[in-house]
Amino acid sequence: MQYRTDKYGNKISALGFGCMRFPRKGGRIDMQETEREILHAIDSGINYFDTAYIYPGSEAALGEILQKHDLRDKVNIATKLPHYLIRSRDALDKYFDEHLERLRTDHVDYYLMHMMNDIGTWEKLRAMGIVEWLEQKKATGAIRQIGFSYHGNSDMFCKVVDAYPWDFAQIQYNYMDEHSQAGRKGLNYAHSKGLAVIIMEPLRGGKLVSNLPTEAQKLFAATPYTPAQWGLRWLWDQPEVTCVLSGMNSMEMLNDNINTACTTEAGRLTTEDREMLNTVLESIRSKMKVGCTGCGYCTPCPKGVDIPGVFAAYNTLGTEGVIRAKRDYLMNTAMRKTNSAASNCIGCGKCEAHCPQSIPIRAELKNAAHELEGPAYAVARRFIKWLRIY
Repeated sequence: MQYRTDKYGNKISALGFGCMRFPRKGGRIDMQETEREILHAIDSGINYFDTAYIYPGSEAALGEILQKHDLRDKVNIATKLPHYLIRSRDALDKYFDEHLERLRTDHVDYYLMHMMNDIGTWEKLRAMGIVEWLEQKKATGAIRQIGFSYHGNSDMFCKVVDAYPWDFAQIQYNYMDEHSQAGRKGLNYAHSKGLAVIIMEPLRGGKLVSNLPTEAQKLFAATPYTPAQWGLRWLWDQPEVTCVLSGMNSMEMLNDNINTACTTEAGRLTTEDREMLNTVLESIRSKMKVGCTGCGYCTPCPKGVDIPGVFAAYNTLGTEGVIRAKRDYLMNTAMRKTNSAASNCIGCGKCEAHCPQSIPIRAELKNAAHELEGPAYAVARRFIKWLRIY
């Protein structure tokens, strides 16, 4: 196993175990298979396990297995505060105590603010006293390192990075999202500030493996590596990446990713490798709705529309389907302190004057709103607003 270091020089396995998709049987976590995979992962050198309060049964399953085999001190546990459920300072202790009880531990190695999509969310938590609470937990050793997971644009990501002396950050990043969400800009900025950077969605939930255009499949088939291996190799080629999470739920997938992690180092991709991946990316983009590159020249919008974020979700309709697109859209617009939906557009045209791709942004925003803002979105938007108020 290859290892990289965090902010304090601790060794973190290049491959991390994402615990959201444990094997299931009859709707419940298959504890026998999950145990088998976790033990094999640890034996193979994986020492970073990522879970969250809202992953059904995940924390409890992980805690039970680690305690049963006396492995708690051999691994790092990362879990996440569900800030969207927090209404008071007392609730912080309530949820944290539940983490510890489920995980059967007295400390969390890497503790994240879950889904920090904008600076407003952090400001709300700060007003509740979370800074003092986190520092107290860190001083007692109950929390070893403090970070956040993020879905949003790169500029907002940089603002969140600057808002607190974080130890690490977790971002969605892959060769398709190089210039969307936090993107390479966010990765490099966090790294420049000394943060470890944990990668989620390295294969976009498997879509960079199973939902590729025919041309991309042919390109990969002519190489010694599978699409999954290429996706991981692209990430580990970057020294700014600390750990890549994979939601492995089969022994075959686990072994394949372990083998890739053991044989991949930074700086090994060749010019030919990059050209091939760029061709793959172009074949994927050919299925997109709008030719947005995520450059951000169209922002800021006077009405707060996250134009690159909207178009990233809109393009997902063509590449990954409606469910993923609407999920991404909801997270990138409604789950912010100030909604950044396409329907906020008033048609002023300021954005189009700065777009290097000459995209008819106003028309495409209307199309995106029509496709992504149905009745379900309206209900979710009102519910999220209610949660923020109460």
